[in-house]
Parts: sequence; C-alpha cells; structure tokens
Amino acid sequence: MPGFLALSPIVVFLVVYLVSSLLAGDFYKVPVSSAFLLASVYAVAITPGKLNYRINVFSESAGHWNIMLMVWIFMLAGAFAGSAKEIGSIEATVNFTLNIIPARFLLAGLFLTACFVSLAIGTSVGTIVALVPIASGIAQETGVSQAMMTALVVGGSFFGDNLSFISDTTIAATRAVGCAMSDKFRANFMIVLPAVLVVAGYYVFKGLSIQTASDVHPIEWLKLLPYLSVILLALFGVDVTLVLVIGILLNAVVGFGTDTLDWFSLLGSVGNGIAGMGDLIIVTLLAGGMLGIIRYNGGLEYITRGIANHVHGRRGAELGIGLLTVLANLCTANNTIAIITVGGIVNDISDKFDIPKRRAASLMDIFSCFVQGVIPYGAQLLMAAGLTGLATTQIIPYLYYPFAAGICVILSILFRNNLKRSK
Repeated sequence: MPGFLALSPIVVFLVVYLVSSLLAGDFYKVPVSSAFLLASVYAVAITPGKLNYRINVFSESAGHWNIMLMVWIFMLAGAFAGSAKEIGSIEATVNFTLNIIPARFLLAGLFLTACFVSLAIGTSVGTIVALVPIASGIAQETGVSQAMMTALVVGGSFFGDNLSFISDTTIAATRAVGCAMSDKFRANFMIVLPAVLVVAGYYVFKGLSIQTASDVHPIEWLKLLPYLSVILLALFGVDVTLVLVIGILLNAVVGFGTDTLDWFSLLGSVGNGIAGMGDLIIVTLLAGGMLGIIRYNGGLEYITRGIANHVHGRRGAELGIGLLTVLANLCTANNTIAIITVGGIVNDISDKFDIPKRRAASLMDIFSCFVQGVIPYGAQLLMAAGLTGLATTQIIPYLYYPFAAGICVILSILFRNNLKRSK
C-alpha cells in the first residue's frame, strides 16, 4: 500500500475533528471518540484483504496488552477517584495542601511536586493519577482555571517521565543507542533545564494573585491516608495498578471507619468512577486499533525510510531524529513504543553523522515526551480529562512545560554548532 494512503487515517481523524470543530465554532463540542470512530472505519475500509481479516487486525491492535493495561489503569483510577471523593479524601488532601503551602506558591509548588514525583516514580500516568484530583480540588477552592491546574500537573509529570532512571522511555532510548543512563540524564537535563526554570518562574508570577479562603478547614488526617499512601507507594516504586488497588481498599476502610460509606455506597462510588472513564477507554481502544492498522499497512516504515533517506549533515540528522520520533509518536500514541520503533534507525543515523549516543537518546526521549504531552488522544491527557471531566482540548493550551521543552530541544539543535564554535 502507498505510504501516504497508509497514513491517511490520521489525516481523516484530524480533518474530521478540526473541520467539525471549526464549523461548530467550539473545539469542546465535538467528541474525540466520534472522530476516531470515523477514522477507524476508514482505516479498516482502505486495508486490503477480506473484511473479517481487516477487522481482526484492528481488534488485535486494540486488544494489545499495552492497551489493555491502560484500560485496567483507567478503570482502577476511576474507582479510586470515585470512592476517594465519596469519603471526602480529596477535600481533606486539598485542605492539607492549602494549609501548608502559601497561596502565592501554590502553582509553582504543585508543578515542582509533579516534577519530583514523576522523577521518583518514572511514570507520568502514575503522577497524574495521584495529583490531578488534588489539583482539581485546589482549582475549585481558589478560583484558578481547572484546565490550567490540570495541565500544570500533566506538564510536570512529563519532566520525570523524560528524565527518570526508571522511566520506560529512558530505558528504551538508552538501550536503543547503547549509552549509559547517567550520560543521557546529564545531556537531557541541560536541554530541559531552561524550560523548567521558565515555567516554574511563570507559575510563581501567576500565583502572586491567588488568594485562598480565610476559612480553610482543619486537616483531617484519617481522610488524608488514602492519597498520602498512594503517593508514598508510588515513590517507593510499587506498580501503579497495585497502588490503585491498595488505595481503593484504604478508601473502603476509612469510609467504613468514619461512617461515610456503607457496602452499597462503596459499590456505587466505584461504579460511578469507572463509568466516568468510559469515553477515554473507548478512545483508547479506537486509537489503538486505528494506529495498529496504520502500522500493518506500512505507514511507520514509510515515514522512517523516507526521512532517513533525506538526512544531510549533522544538524539535519538531529532534526531528522526529532521528526522521526514525532511522527512515530503520532502514529502510536505511546512515547515508549515510538522510541522502540525508531531506535534502530536513530542508532544508525548517530553512527553515520557522528552524533554522541547520549545526545541521540536525549533527542528521542524529549521529542517523544513533547508529542505525547500534547496529543489529544495520548493516555496521559485522556487520563487527566477522565479524572476532571474536562475535554483534552481544554487542557492542551495550558501545557506550558511540554511546549517549552519542545522549543528548547529544537533550539539546542539549531544553535548547537554555533555554541560549540563560541566555546
């Protein structure tokens, strides 16, 4: 199948979503799931072979173990958030935060907390699960935009996802090109440091106008237990699925102990939480199936082969590595899979143009985290949207850190040679 035709489902998705939103005059009015359904039907239609076989390809891709793991996490996160809200755990955690952090430092403090937690646990999804409900509650208490507060956590979560030694993207990038994690960390950190400082500085400035209510409620330590346990278990490296199961059990224990839950209200809150994740689960399955069809039809091979054949010069090679990673991430909606997909080609490009391995690994990781952080069908944004009831398109304009990191890595490529000569 011709390469562009293989990639055309993405074009159909974007056209349907963007054109419909423009016609409606409202980017929040068009469900992402509707656009994905039309694009998925189109993807199956253009795939050669019998209809049953084409549907099987789509279904196997949608049911890939990585997709189903995300569905598990979404359901458990919904169950935890629903039961935590029912017992008042979210409100207790928000009150705790408002008591210990001065109002003017709330934004910067929460952003840096997300950076630290994600760096410690190595996963953006785990950070979002732990902190987005708290950020959403703070937004309601302070009058700050809920979309901005949510984006603040999502952005910070990608800092650690990009840099952590135990992040799957770090492991994939360093193994793909054969460099030490410590070398990649140093090279990576110097690229994104300006982005962190600028964004944190902006949040400090933005936070100067925030005022909290004078009647902040006292801290309810028992109701803090579920959320504090989730954060601490994540920091100790416990798998996110187990963390959420323990969190749900703690919600039940605290709820029964404080008479805020009985057996039926527990089941009801868990069910409501899972139901709230329904849209993002559907989008995840549709996106997984459609992107699997694109891979099956040779779309990724077309991209990687085309870019690799047109790379000239070291700067062009580094831009080519970035473009390869970006397109692969758009076609997979998973930054780790994108790195694994292009890693072999990136390693060959780095050898051919004498690009240090730590540099190549850093470029792949930063570009993949940038794209993953801003695509409306990425797991992280879908998770944040599911936990807050926002549309992903409401969150994207406030994702300052991913955009800043993307700008920094591009500038590091464009001006790298001039900086080396000046030294």
